[in-house]
Amino acid sequence: MIVGVVAPFVALNWLLGAVDKWDDVGGFYLNIVVAFISTVVAIPLGIVFALGRRSKMRIISALSTVYIEIVRAGPLFVWLFLAGQLVTFVLPGTFSPQDVLRAIIVFALFTAAYMAEIVRGGLQALPKGQVEAGQAVGLSSFQQLRFIVLPQALRNVIPAMVGQIISLFKDTTLAGIALGLFEMVQVATSITSQEQFRTEFRLFETMLFAALLFWVVSYTFSKESQRFERKLKVAK
Repeated sequence: MIVGVVAPFVALNWLLGAVDKWDDVGGFYLNIVVAFISTVVAIPLGIVFALGRRSKMRIISALSTVYIEIVRAGPLFVWLFLAGQLVTFVLPGTFSPQDVLRAIIVFALFTAAYMAEIVRGGLQALPKGQVEAGQAVGLSSFQQLRFIVLPQALRNVIPAMVGQIISLFKDTTLAGIALGLFEMVQVATSITSQEQFRTEFRLFETMLFAALLFWVVSYTFSKESQRFERKLKVAK
């Protein structure tokens, strides 16, 4: 459990260390980067919390349940706004993370709570006979989880996980409002606010182009996931 929780954030720190000034990154590239890194961190965290909620150890199950219910009970915009306002008061300026890092952490933790429930649904749908078969051949609990339980559970919840990832990608636009990040929607708004374009009333065309970019990425990811599902014989 500890490794599963700590490892994604170690990888996150390593990825973000590759760029010194993440706050200088903007536009549609920022939306993609935030969504990609948040997804990489959220999926393993979600699996860990899903297993923790089903754990027979009461303290682990209780902590996982409390985390999932609290995070899912609050709107994403509120968590982003709190990350932008409270962190500045709690941590000194030298230790306060950059706004992009704050957004990634919030998106990752928020999505992990939903991923945990998705994975838990896949675990509950798995027939008990699969686990009993693993016990019959002498597999340990970890081997049952690795070779039998998780592969089948994750395979069955691919559509739901993909839908959550697409939702996360579209929700990255909230970071521009809550944290002041210069993402795609903020870029479109800034362009139409300039004096030389203000009288041309091009806000509709600009926003339509931004929406088209999001649609292309979301549709492509959805079609690729369907192809992957057919390969695994999940989709009919």
